[in-house]
Amino acid sequence: MSGQGTAVLIAANAVSAMTPLLLAALGGLFTELSGTLNIALEGLMLIGAFFGAASASASGSVLLGMAGGSLAGALLAWAYGSATINLDANPFITGLATNIFASGSSVLLSKRLFGSKSVVTFVIPAIQKPFARALGGIPVLGPILFSQSWIVYASWLAAFTAWVLISRTVFGARIRATGANSEAVSASGFSPDRYRLAAIVISGVLSGAAGASLSLPLSAYVPNMSAGRGWIALVAVYLGFRKPWGIALACFTFALAESYSNYAQGFRGLPSEFILVIPYAASLLALAVGTIARRAGVKRGGNL
Repeated sequence: MSGQGTAVLIAANAVSAMTPLLLAALGGLFTELSGTLNIALEGLMLIGAFFGAASASASGSVLLGMAGGSLAGALLAWAYGSATINLDANPFITGLATNIFASGSSVLLSKRLFGSKSVVTFVIPAIQKPFARALGGIPVLGPILFSQSWIVYASWLAAFTAWVLISRTVFGARIRATGANSEAVSASGFSPDRYRLAAIVISGVLSGAAGASLSLPLSAYVPNMSAGRGWIALVAVYLGFRKPWGIALACFTFALAESYSNYAQGFRGLPSEFILVIPYAASLLALAVGTIARRAGVKRGGNL
């Protein structure tokens, strides 16, 4: 394969790999703006991956599979949010407990329902690629942008919707106000806790969909298949300056690292451990660079 062909392939795979990161990071954005650090994104993705694949297999519909994953994520997020907000539980401990619960319960359900504690395969309809036939043949842009599944385009729509909701609606203004000055929200006659819980449930919907976007293309559920993507999505929220478009760019950068890591596994002489750590090393490096840039901006009186 030529150098250009390799670059196009890596970029096309990155656009696809970006989808679960983007959806989960958008969910993390809502909770971050409401004043809650949501470290349960990993668990919400896992539960969404399991129920997304199971729902698609049972219904014969990929769309219902995405809905099933989103619903499962929303329910688990509601439980997490209720414990954190209504019961005043420590959000870090509750978030870690949510991640552990999702990992363990999905394995338990897998064993009970499908007789396997490891990989579970499902019969799932093929995921449609709406523009592949008409536009997929365009050089360079065709494979990268127009040969993707509808789930990829739905994630872009989710980013646009999140921007509109956060920046152009009363609900979004109150979410932001809750994180910036919850006392002012209370003084206006509204409940900050209600908006925090709403933000957490939204994060569950989006993270559950993110998990489903992992399992549905594989027609399978693999234990712990989120593989740290929830944590990377959380990093993307900060690197994207808590803006949907900045988050999308950060997620694409991480997805490029993941795509290159998959491609590099064919290289001889490179240790597999080194190759597999590339996406996580990229996230740590990006976080360090972003932190340094912010501190430098603050010292100069900037707005980073």
